[in-house]
Amino acid sequence: MKTNILVTGGAGFIGSNFIPYFLEKDPQYNVINLDLLTYAGNIDNLNEARDNSRYKFIRGDICNRELVEFIFNEYSISGVIHFAAESHVDNSIKKPDVFINTNINGTHTLVDVAYKFWMEKPFAYNQKYSNGDSDDGTIIPRFHHISTDEVYGTLGPTGLFTESTPYAPNSPYSASKAGSDMIVRSYHHTYGLNTIITNCSNNYGPKQHDEKLIPTIIRNALNGNPIPIYGDGKNIRDWLYVLDHCKAIDLAYHSGKAGETYNIGGRNEKDNNYVVTKICQILDELKPKQKGSYSDLIKYVEDRAGHDWRYAIDASKIENDLGWKAEENFESGILKTVEWYLDHYT
Repeated sequence: MKTNILVTGGAGFIGSNFIPYFLEKDPQYNVINLDLLTYAGNIDNLNEARDNSRYKFIRGDICNRELVEFIFNEYSISGVIHFAAESHVDNSIKKPDVFINTNINGTHTLVDVAYKFWMEKPFAYNQKYSNGDSDDGTIIPRFHHISTDEVYGTLGPTGLFTESTPYAPNSPYSASKAGSDMIVRSYHHTYGLNTIITNCSNNYGPKQHDEKLIPTIIRNALNGNPIPIYGDGKNIRDWLYVLDHCKAIDLAYHSGKAGETYNIGGRNEKDNNYVVTKICQILDELKPKQKGSYSDLIKYVEDRAGHDWRYAIDASKIENDLGWKAEENFESGILKTVEWYLDHYT
């Protein structure tokens, strides 16, 4: 008998990479994908899964409690992997209310319905178990919340974010994700709900929305337009290839300890100047311009308000406790990413 897992936001960047991977790796699961298909969601990202009998798509809003309750009851949901979120910092500066509604209220709707469905019925739930199966074979439901390293704020030249780093969000986006993390955490500590939270560093790879940095660089370069880089280009991020992240999520969902947080990072700190220069070098080799280098298009623009200077994750906990390690370094991952975009958009 298959187990039904609800994946939210599965038509977005990370979710649409995760679902095909999860369906192939874990044949014991059916996946129900709930996604509103806002501008950041693209159903075509899931063409690989469309004809899979173990996959079902439902268009809808995670804030719609009636719909979420229907899905839990109709499909006897026994696990949630929650990607759905508004995620672009620039957009959160312009319209923070949208981020508060989706990221905080939507997460609360999901986790509260899960609690009532799994524990108040009850759903054969026993909080002493840390993950998917009890000693007698009973399914132990789990709520896995996908979050970000941005909840920790910003770092100076040294140091790394750990799971015990105090939260200090600096944008409406990161504040809304910090709030959603705390709601999920509270349902474990108050009600004993089997939850885990994973906080990831900057993802990149196939299917990422055009608004993000790396697709923006590639798109503008190929179109011969200026490549905008905020400030002096020295802001640093820890870059994580999306398939490495998907593998970590799968592992944490199955093997993580209930109530725990795991930081997922690629140990690939690069500043924006390096990122844009590397992409231009790859494009110069794979699809050279008639004249000059793509790097000639780089243009520095006014910095983003409240732009955090550096993020970097210490992934020791998930590496040591669960045995995960990023397989791609930035150079190998960015080459695969550029090749994907060239294959799909030229």
